[in-house]
Amino acid sequence: MEVMALSRSALVITGKILNDVISLIIFSLLDLVDFVLCYLYKIIDFFIESEWKPCYCSSAIEAITSSGKILVSEQGESNKIVCLTSTKLQLEEISDTLYTRPALVSEVSKSTVNELKRLKMESTKVLQSSCEKKIKKGPTLRSTFTVNSTIVEMLQGKIGGRQQSHPIPRWSDCDCKTCNSWATNSCKETLYVKAEGATDNVQEDVIFIHGFISSSAFWTETLFPNFSKSAKSKYRFIAVDLLGFGRSPKPTDSLYTLREHLDMIERSVLEPHKVKSFHIVAHSLGCILALALAVKHHSCVKSLTLLAPPYFPAPKGEQATQYMMRRVAPRRVWPPIAFGASLACWYEHISRTICLLICKNHRLWEFLTKLVTRNRMRTYLIEGFCCHTHNAAWHTLHNIICGTAGKIEKYLDVVKNRLKCTVTVFHGRDDEVIPVECSYNIQSRVPRARVKVIENKDHITIVVGRQKAFARELEEIWINSTTTT
Repeated sequence: MEVMALSRSALVITGKILNDVISLIIFSLLDLVDFVLCYLYKIIDFFIESEWKPCYCSSAIEAITSSGKILVSEQGESNKIVCLTSTKLQLEEISDTLYTRPALVSEVSKSTVNELKRLKMESTKVLQSSCEKKIKKGPTLRSTFTVNSTIVEMLQGKIGGRQQSHPIPRWSDCDCKTCNSWATNSCKETLYVKAEGATDNVQEDVIFIHGFISSSAFWTETLFPNFSKSAKSKYRFIAVDLLGFGRSPKPTDSLYTLREHLDMIERSVLEPHKVKSFHIVAHSLGCILALALAVKHHSCVKSLTLLAPPYFPAPKGEQATQYMMRRVAPRRVWPPIAFGASLACWYEHISRTICLLICKNHRLWEFLTKLVTRNRMRTYLIEGFCCHTHNAAWHTLHNIICGTAGKIEKYLDVVKNRLKCTVTVFHGRDDEVIPVECSYNIQSRVPRARVKVIENKDHITIVVGRQKAFARELEEIWINSTTTT
């Protein structure tokens, strides 16, 4: 037995070393591929759209906030000042993971450029130092940020009133009616909303928020048909396609920040449907939006149900956004889900290529799926997975999943201390996307939260395949929350 145990340990250690070595080689090559794709897409964008799409590959910019302004210095370019007001996009909403993702090729190229700049600008070093001192000694100085030029250009477009000239859709995005229905009607300022259930004498509302690269169909095709007649006569079920996904607007100039997502949910659901009190059911990335929504409307929430919430408390001394990115996308080739997450999170241009191949051609993939399965498989999951733009997926991944990592603990403290509603967390035991530990992390922060781990279920099958049972569980939660409040 001891020999077998030692052999097993040796195999595990060997496998880990092989995974680390192979990962180092593969991701070093991917760094190079992404570097090349950056310039390739600039050329293609320029020839097709007469301008290239700004990206986050350029070297970082030193930005200083003072009196509501951002002072920007770029290599070889004049300084720019971007003003921020209370009604405009705030800088702190933008995740640093968008422009701070260490990569071998990018670090080498940046160091080379920095060295050339140092040699070129040595003669003006004294002047630059004096300017920096003048800026830093002002009494209104708050903090120093590192900002990418992409963010600056987008902010200037928003604040200065300039409209982006990018066509809708972009050449690399899908041009089908499903993906672009929002651009041809009067719903450019609201999300796609699917409401079912009670129409008259609505007793309570239930808001469903889907996860990353998904859509409202995750709920409407699974749970909505399986709620009991009693529930359908009492509750109004409201599912939304988040900004940038499904049939909802996919603006090319949006940074898809937490504020933008919340504003759209309020504008599309709470206000037009006159929602006063409500239950929330959210999955994966949607759990972050659910927590933010619950904190903002803490007196209106009747119950909070979270499925596979991505909560990784950062160790002391670690930057929460960077730690979250490394946990979600660990730059490893095994398991495959980690490899896929790493491609989506670390490589802007490789992920754009994936979107070009999959999302732009999603009708082909749906047709092939139906052909192979002889039309026996419903394709709503494929539609949800494919109906988004790279711009939406890229910014939502970084600004919501990574960018809010430092805010979740504060949200959970508000849920613990100010919300009186029931909190229930579901998680699949076999979930390889978000580990079960995340749900227990929620419980450690909110002790009254009830964690239910579903055996032999993963990130998707926690709902799909057990929709009838889950519908009954939700109804029980809502009934109990009504009686307790």
